[in-house]
Amino acid sequence: MTAFTGFPVLSLLLLSMPATALLIGMVADARKARWIALGGSVLALLLVIRLLLGFDAASGEFQFVEQASWIPSLNVKYLVGVDGISILFLPFTILLFTGVILASWNSVRTLPRLYFSLLMLLQGLTLGIFVSMDLILFFLFWELSLAPLYFLISLWGLGPNRRYAAVKYTLMMLAGGVPLLFGFLLLGFTHADSLGAVVPAGLAFDYPGLLALKLPHHLESLVFFLLLLGFLVKTPAVPFHTWLPVVSMEGPVAVAALMTGLKLGAYGIIRFAVPLAPNLAQEFHWLLAGLGVTGILYGALLALAQTNLRQMLACSSISHVGLVLLAIASFNQAGIQGALFQLLNFTVVAGGLFLLTGFLYQRTGSTDIISLGGAAATMPRLAGFFLLFGLASMGVPGTNGFPAEFLMLMSALESHTGAGLAALAGVVIGAGYFLRLYRQAFFGPVESKVVREAMDLRPRELFIIGLFALFILLNGLFPQGILDFTHGATDRWLGLLGTSG
Repeated sequence: MTAFTGFPVLSLLLLSMPATALLIGMVADARKARWIALGGSVLALLLVIRLLLGFDAASGEFQFVEQASWIPSLNVKYLVGVDGISILFLPFTILLFTGVILASWNSVRTLPRLYFSLLMLLQGLTLGIFVSMDLILFFLFWELSLAPLYFLISLWGLGPNRRYAAVKYTLMMLAGGVPLLFGFLLLGFTHADSLGAVVPAGLAFDYPGLLALKLPHHLESLVFFLLLLGFLVKTPAVPFHTWLPVVSMEGPVAVAALMTGLKLGAYGIIRFAVPLAPNLAQEFHWLLAGLGVTGILYGALLALAQTNLRQMLACSSISHVGLVLLAIASFNQAGIQGALFQLLNFTVVAGGLFLLTGFLYQRTGSTDIISLGGAAATMPRLAGFFLLFGLASMGVPGTNGFPAEFLMLMSALESHTGAGLAALAGVVIGAGYFLRLYRQAFFGPVESKVVREAMDLRPRELFIIGLFALFILLNGLFPQGILDFTHGATDRWLGLLGTSG
């Protein structure tokens, strides 16, 4: 662990979000709330750029580490830092939240100050998940993120069952948090036992220290399955996926962009479940691979049967994250780098597709295929960007989806050949369902008066979508920039498992 005693950039980053939310609540003019929220996100982005400029990509160690005693009696610390696995999630997360803010600019008319305040709080908590190096601190951010999401879904949802969707999501996440907490506590108590110390004197929850803890087989089994279960709920992996289609249809489209763009469960598996129980993770590689293949095929077939763009994108997300699980199960350099690359891609590709779907909904009042036909005639820019983002989700060369999917499929074919072939079939199905729905929604005769009179992308919308598209093309044509950032940390990650790239 690399110590850092300079400017506390990470702490300022985390504090800037609730400070922005508080400032929004203090202004009387509700129209200023969106500008303050946008300013808060820009400030956060500037702080993250400061981190990126000072980051040593060749090192696999944690950097910019800040530490303070938090709960001394339980040896719980305020411990934050970033490495090559986590640092790129910070700018991509901020970019997605900025897109959500701009997409909600004029569409939120009810309680706008509360809406943008909750977005700022959620952004801060999400960033906290990526920088936490203490398990209890991580769990605090993980659980607290449920509160703003509950209110965002229940108060600003689009469907008649939005409160049901909010309750279902919250209860499922709370249920998933129980095994996570038990797993973290088990690690802490086991650390005390390994020292022969009396609890709570020997408790330890710092991530770097627990990585060196050698667990007996039965305890490692328990830790692995507890953590895996908790993270699979949020991934979402089949059969814990049922909350995502419901939230996508009933909740705000902008919030659905966050749900599909930020795969925190998959990040948790990479960060915690595998390295804290490395022997069991490799022993049950077939389980991870099986869950991945099931998600790939089930999500793709489910998406093939949809007639609503939001439902299709939600099911597509389940399929794509299944490929990430399969790549993790390969336990090689190509697999883990491809998985991280794809998780970063989700923020601009899956998130961008949902933002475009939201723009379409604002203009037509529907995302059902039967209500859209011929949308490309009146909204050519929107249709063009939707196609580009869809091609990226399909992994077409020239887009950021290609290098990520290539790495993941190569690693899968090498480590789990049968599963890799099944994944290839899922990719083909994925191209089929997207192109079918795209043709029905954007081509053909314009039969709806609403579609005929719809306006194309406005300058504000064009700016954020254009920025997303720029990242899709840059990372597709020059993927080495992403791979260089993650190489050192993934080398260290594989070293913890006793494998090599």
